[in-house]
Amino acid sequence: MIRVLLVDDDELVRTGLSRIIDSADDIEICGHASSGRDGIEAAVRLRPDVVLMDIQMPGMDGIEATRQLVARSGHDARVIVLTTFDDDRHVFEALRAGAGGYLLKRSRPVELLEGIRLVAAGDALLAPSITRRLIEEFADRPVPDPDELDALDRLTERELEVLERVALGLNNTEIAEELHISESTAKTHLKRLMMKLDLRDRVAAVVFAYQTGLVRPGAGD
Repeated sequence: MIRVLLVDDDELVRTGLSRIIDSADDIEICGHASSGRDGIEAAVRLRPDVVLMDIQMPGMDGIEATRQLVARSGHDARVIVLTTFDDDRHVFEALRAGAGGYLLKRSRPVELLEGIRLVAAGDALLAPSITRRLIEEFADRPVPDPDELDALDRLTERELEVLERVALGLNNTEIAEELHISESTAKTHLKRLMMKLDLRDRVAAVVFAYQTGLVRPGAGD
């Protein structure tokens, strides 16, 4: 069973999400919290597989709660941030904080359940078109960290090519086709570059590529 912790200050939202999740045979709710701080405490106590984290909450918001959860040594829960179109500008910050992906609160039930399964399995819940738009429109494009630029130098030419295409929203099959390699080889390159860069998941790889300037906003359009 995939154990899910719901963190949202809106009781109606929590109730609605609970009903959807309870309809699945392989996913269960292990707890609820109504603030970022309470969410951290609940996650430490209950050790869920996935945390559904609202962004806008009183006190500690979901972005800071995500950042603190991800930073905790030994805490393996994956965070999916919940958002509406009205607060798109916050999603990039949540991804930088370590969230494994995001879902719109208006997502269909099947999309919610599949998203939870995907993130619980260690993949990233990343809608390429929306994520690229968020990065392009709302990222402040901070000056690259010298250590991050040095890390890029450790990548092979092929690993750089794979990272660029991940940042442009291509999946492993598309990367393999574009680079004329097998899908298993593409996966191997991705795994190695993420280990070299100490990246948590595919979302972190996208953020890293934009932050270092390896991929520029608008690339691939």
